[in-house]
Amino acid sequence: MKQNKQHVAVVIGAGDATGGAIAKRFAREGYTVVATRRHEDALIPLVQEIEELGGKAFGLGCDARDENAMCALFSKIEDEIGAIGVLVFNIGANVRFPITETTGRVYRKVWEMAAFAGFLAGREAARAMLPRGRGTIIFTGATASLRGGSGFSAFSGAKFALRALAQSMARELGPQGIHVAHSIIDGAIDTAFIRDNFPERYALKEKGGILNPDHIAEHYWQLHQQPRDSWTHELDLRPWMETF
Repeated sequence: MKQNKQHVAVVIGAGDATGGAIAKRFAREGYTVVATRRHEDALIPLVQEIEELGGKAFGLGCDARDENAMCALFSKIEDEIGAIGVLVFNIGANVRFPITETTGRVYRKVWEMAAFAGFLAGREAARAMLPRGRGTIIFTGATASLRGGSGFSAFSGAKFALRALAQSMARELGPQGIHVAHSIIDGAIDTAFIRDNFPERYALKEKGGILNPDHIAEHYWQLHQQPRDSWTHELDLRPWMETF
């Protein structure tokens, strides 16, 4: 792997599929990766894999909904690890409840995970990047970012909010050198969850009918590489057979 010690890529929500693939893609280009999940132990396999391939990574546990914890996380990264060049916010929070069974606690928790945490991460990244006049912030969206679906009142509300946040940040930070992008992942992703719970959908993998996390990660790397005169703000990624 290359070594780019001057830049750090932070992945908030570095799960076993998309988030982990994004972390490995940036590590391959020499970025020091800081991967976060709520429970630090869950990051051990990802960090080990990156290091075994010659990269550099840190796995840090953090509740992304906690403002004080997020402020401390970004301060720690800047003070002890390196300059943040990339932030990827990749927390999902995809839950489905009929509207009459959606409690206030569920709605609030989903909003905190998918929207409020995105605000905290984006704000702290912007505070770090603005003095340097450069950086990339990518928010992961979903089908629910574009339209509400039956049973997805909480998830859609949060993803709509995250998309609005990304648009506002792009308009504010773009003129100051910060590339803010929002990706819409419209379709099932090749994960253990899909394999175990939706076998009929997973069977479409052989036809290219579900998203490959490594391919998503490649698009994120390309977003970061774009020259300033042709930045993409919103990117739709979906299998060829997905209706939209």
